[in-house]
Amino acid sequence: MAEMEDSKAKSSSGSLFFNRSFTMNSTAAAESNSPKFHLLLNSPSSLNRAASISRFYNSFDSVKGKVKKLCNLFESAKSSSSPSNLASPKETSPRVVLRPSKSIAYSSSFSLSFNNSSIRLPGTEDRIVVYLTSLRGIRRTYEDCYAVKMIFRGFRVWVDERDISMDAAYKKELQSVLKEKTVSLPQVFIKGKYVGGADVIKSMFEVGELAKILDGFPRRQPGFVCQGCGDVRFVPCWNCSGSRKVFDEDEELPKKCLECNENGLIRCPDCCS
Repeated sequence: MAEMEDSKAKSSSGSLFFNRSFTMNSTAAAESNSPKFHLLLNSPSSLNRAASISRFYNSFDSVKGKVKKLCNLFESAKSSSSPSNLASPKETSPRVVLRPSKSIAYSSSFSLSFNNSSIRLPGTEDRIVVYLTSLRGIRRTYEDCYAVKMIFRGFRVWVDERDISMDAAYKKELQSVLKEKTVSLPQVFIKGKYVGGADVIKSMFEVGELAKILDGFPRRQPGFVCQGCGDVRFVPCWNCSGSRKVFDEDEELPKKCLECNENGLIRCPDCCS
């Protein structure tokens, strides 16, 4: 009897264990089917994540669509420019009306102003005269003078450069010719006719009018430099050696040299004679 009671107790305890596990599993299943679990699935964070993922794929699809459109556009442009799609010779092309450019108008105005110039520099009908300065006190003026000098040097023509910083008499001469007290530099005369300043020379050079005017002038050798003055156009006075004073033996007194300018310089006899 005791053994039967012990077996019953063991069977009852086993059944209780299995019942407990079943109840635990059933409760877990019940909890999973409970409204709380559905609330977790339907929470705002999970919905936002799903929305962001769908938005990403939608944007990717839109980018792919734009790329396809661009590819189609380039393919259509290539196909239109291919020789097979070109217009046949029989088709009439639109008529293009050519208008004279501004440079041609400038060229004609320069030639007219040069031929009808009323300002003349006597004694210079066979040369090019440029009034300029070699001082760098005013940067813009020096750059304009240097640019004009380089333009004429590119044509390899001899230019009578009259530097007013070397000789003040040239400034007075220019003022009397232009009949103005205040003059700007540089100023150019070709064949005795007044041409203009740096802007005019640059414009004439750009449109090709300057080359036509300088056609009759003799050309120098490339890289030619005067051996007497180094293309400065001035040398120290030989009479006073640049001191501007000479000794008078009769009166035994120093006197002012009459052959040089205020700087003790004279024109180079080799290139300015």
